[in-house]
Amino acid sequence: MQVVWFKRDLRITDHAPLRAAALAGPVLALYIYEDELLGAPDADARHLGFLNEALDDLDAGLHGIGLRLLRLRGALPEVFDALHRRQRIDILWSHEETGNASSFARDRAVAAWCREQGVPWREFPNGAVVRRLRDRDDWSAHWMSVMRPAPAGPPPRITPARLAGIMSVVPPDAAALGLPSRDIEGRQRAGRASALHELDRFLDERVLRYRRGMSSPLSAGDDCSRLSPHLALGIVSLREAVHAVWRARSSWLAHAHVPQGAAALAGLKSFESRLHWHCHFMQKLESEPGIEFRPVNRLYEGLREADFSAARHAAWCRGETGYPFIDACMRSLHATGWINFRMRAMLIAFSSYQLWNHWREPALHLARLFTDYEPGIHYPQVQMQSGVTGINTLRIYNPVKQQIDQDPKGIFVRRWLPELARVPLELLAEPWRMTPDEQMRAGCLIGRDYPAPVVEHLAAARAARDAVWAVRRLPEAAAEARRVFVQHGSRNPDREGVKRRRKAKADDGGQMGFGF
Repeated sequence: MQVVWFKRDLRITDHAPLRAAALAGPVLALYIYEDELLGAPDADARHLGFLNEALDDLDAGLHGIGLRLLRLRGALPEVFDALHRRQRIDILWSHEETGNASSFARDRAVAAWCREQGVPWREFPNGAVVRRLRDRDDWSAHWMSVMRPAPAGPPPRITPARLAGIMSVVPPDAAALGLPSRDIEGRQRAGRASALHELDRFLDERVLRYRRGMSSPLSAGDDCSRLSPHLALGIVSLREAVHAVWRARSSWLAHAHVPQGAAALAGLKSFESRLHWHCHFMQKLESEPGIEFRPVNRLYEGLREADFSAARHAAWCRGETGYPFIDACMRSLHATGWINFRMRAMLIAFSSYQLWNHWREPALHLARLFTDYEPGIHYPQVQMQSGVTGINTLRIYNPVKQQIDQDPKGIFVRRWLPELARVPLELLAEPWRMTPDEQMRAGCLIGRDYPAPVVEHLAAARAARDAVWAVRRLPEAAAEARRVFVQHGSRNPDREGVKRRRKAKADDGGQMGFGF
């Protein structure tokens, strides 16, 4: 019996473990609901809802090639042990997973069980992420070598393994897992047809507006690819997305002489760069799992921890900081599970700099809200936007300026903060500047209907910048930054020597998580 263990690879196309297992013998397709993961501090009911839709879709796809998906629930490796006692598992097949600490510990426990039982576990790389990577010098070339082969289609009809008397469990709900929240209506729907539809629409039309529309939350929802949650659960593979971009580029090159063709090629270039960053950031967590909990640059340990304000954090989580653009973005994220990358960066930067809160709890809050939460991208990006890598540019966002730039007519803010609906546009980014008479006319009393600012953002930003730069000026800062860059920094594909690379300043892009 060949057991194919599905984790964050919920597809039958371009699925190397499934194809390999089908050549070795009868196949059991298996998914395991793990309470420890599904009820973890970074989990939310929206993740479970999206997951169950994806599993239903995977089951339908497997049915088309002769299999059904067996869904079990329990801890690992106990579930494998129970299966093994009923009918010997000859080989366990899966993709490698770059996840949170719980999934990492679970994989180590499964590996130990496989060794004890004499069950070979065949793991296949996940995209271009390299397990036990020695250095980053040839990583860009490796990424291209992994992406270059065409994605494999679905395997032909597969012989199913027979397990009499074992039925799939009823999918657990949020309450059963102890999750305090409920699923949301506004999130994206899972499924391969939905994913391919989003990708096709993006490459056919949205790509024309991508570079212009990706930064504002007003336009990004319609102009970005919206592929990120499907990539996070492996409903489509990264290689499928890359090849779709390459096919689209070949098509648009024929129209490069017209404005639409030039805009499409520029959009494709920007989008492809973000597909490159996908595995680049995941490699960071794969190479150093501890950065889920501690800064990649050791000099920043203790920078903010002792100053953590539960009150400021709670206001930020609820979208009640008194800064309309921050609050509108947070409330939108609560309701939809998605927001564009620039706003993600602004949210974590505001928490880290203006509120001066340690990044760990804000990272968990955002993880729960992102339908497209991918740990391997999330934690390195949170650290980058919090200024604790020591090798990236400090990005401190002015929430007033961002609102004026990204929502100049106040449409987004008024949509998510109805209490500000009648505030004059010229005061909408700074409603605390309204006089008492203006507040009465707007029907919005600051401190009652909408909160006063939790901090004075300009002074707080200056103090934060000074504190972070004080660390960067330490005598040992240069050596620590070099260590971080050698282990995690991006490399120029057209390298001109080790000396040049080590002097280069790494700037790993501006996106926060997915959201592209």
